[in-house]
Amino acid sequence: MSITAKIGSAPQTLNEWVKKAEVDSGKRAGIPPDMAEKMKALERENRELRQANEILRKASAYFAMIEGSSGIASSAA
Repeated sequence: MSITAKIGSAPQTLNEWVKKAEVDSGKRAGIPPDMAEKMKALERENRELRQANEILRKASAYFAMIEGSSGIASSAA
C-alpha cells in the first residue's frame, strides 16, 4: 500500500507537499509561500503608492497652472 493511500491523499497532493517542504528548507529553488505572500502585499502597496504619487503630481501641476495664470506669486520658498 502506498503512502498516499495510507494517509488518504492523492499522489499529486503528496508531491506538492514535498516540493513545498523542499522550497521551504532551501533544497529546491523557489520562493517560500510566506515570502511570496509578503511580496504580493508589497507589490500591491507599491502599486497603490505609485497611483497616489501620480494623482499628487497631477494635482500639483494643476494648482501650479492655476497659480501661474492668476498672477499670484507664491510666498513659499
